[in-house]
Amino acid sequence: MQTEGYFSSLCVSTTGVNATQVLDCSGQDEQFSLVFTIASFLFSFLMLPNGVLFDRFGTTVARLFGITLYTTGTLMMAFSTAALSNLMFPALALMASGGNMLLLTNLQLGILFGSHRSTVITLYNGSIGSSAALFLVIKLLHEAGIFFLPSFLFLSACSVLHLLRTFFLLPRGKIPHPLPDGYTCGITCGKSKTLSLEQITAEGNNQPMTEEVKDVPDQEKSLRECLKSRLFWWHLLWLSVMLLRHYLYIGTLNPMLQRLTNGDPSLVSWYTNAFAITQLCAVLCAPWNGLIFDRNKGKPSTEGESEKEADLRASVLSLFLTALQCVLFSVCACLPSLPLQYFTFVLEVINRSFLFGGNAAFINVAFPLCHFAKLYGLVLALSSVFSLLQYACFALVNGPLHGDPLYVNIGVSLLILLAFIHPLSVFLHCRSLASQRAISASS
Repeated sequence: MQTEGYFSSLCVSTTGVNATQVLDCSGQDEQFSLVFTIASFLFSFLMLPNGVLFDRFGTTVARLFGITLYTTGTLMMAFSTAALSNLMFPALALMASGGNMLLLTNLQLGILFGSHRSTVITLYNGSIGSSAALFLVIKLLHEAGIFFLPSFLFLSACSVLHLLRTFFLLPRGKIPHPLPDGYTCGITCGKSKTLSLEQITAEGNNQPMTEEVKDVPDQEKSLRECLKSRLFWWHLLWLSVMLLRHYLYIGTLNPMLQRLTNGDPSLVSWYTNAFAITQLCAVLCAPWNGLIFDRNKGKPSTEGESEKEADLRASVLSLFLTALQCVLFSVCACLPSLPLQYFTFVLEVINRSFLFGGNAAFINVAFPLCHFAKLYGLVLALSSVFSLLQYACFALVNGPLHGDPLYVNIGVSLLILLAFIHPLSVFLHCRSLASQRAISASS
């Protein structure tokens, strides 16, 4: 985008050392950072209204709305030029908000996989991370002489695949939990049993009390009770501080590479490509977190422990490892070493995969599924408000700190330490429930 002259009017000529004239493009970098900040903010913030829309109208309506937003965004990008640089703001915002709706409607598919539910949920979250590598393909095509117009028109045409999947492979409403006997959705081979909403409700109410549905009191917990819980607010803090670290790193990646390479465009392009390639691995890293969840859930529970308590206990290791990874990633991001960035890229993609996948998996096991979309959307919306601090940090680096992000990186790294409160809180909560159970058993 920079080579095409997007926001090039913000570059100004200044006097450098030995009275030489140099081109200062910090204003251009800041504008690109603002585009990224707004798009990343809307990706998370609009998850709340999207969750309400999904809960109210079901899968088909929600996906059609998301596909419309996404396709409009790709068309805007296709017809944007250096003269129409400001089209990037609505274009990326629409692509982000449409993409998060498609993600939200896909997360319900984890219900179909029973004990592997968390693995499937984290896999879908990882695929969103890997999708960033698509822009590497567009960048390489552009370097090979193919303009942005045909690339983004092709992406717009791919929305037909989303439409076909919406109408033929997904339910019109929502996938129920627990799954009734014989439930199917989409095109299936052989005999299948198609259930109406009334039949699903009736069969769900008449099912025997199995391990999957024995936590009925928790299923009846209201949304207000969920929002008042300590688990919700500590989880919000856990997500917010780490999300800020990732958005700040990605938003300042290009200026950082410019500084470490002394402005060498070939080196900057090389490291940018390396970062984009590592994003492809997100879809491979994300299921590891789900496997940690599901493996620990499969361990024998203590006597009298409910399924919900066992799932919560299983989440502690995942929450702790994610926070630990983020600390390591942040420390590496603080060090001004160019070769070290390869390792930093790897840590970033692993931690981001764990973060987004673990967020969805924790909400899935800690709160009733009937509130999943709303709580998932609310957590991301509130954390996105906190992540707006990234733009203030970027302005601070470009202004008073004269391009040196060291002190900002150290401050954010210290802030990440607050994320360890969440796994400790979940652990103490589970231990408290176990103590109450032991007292009740002895009395």
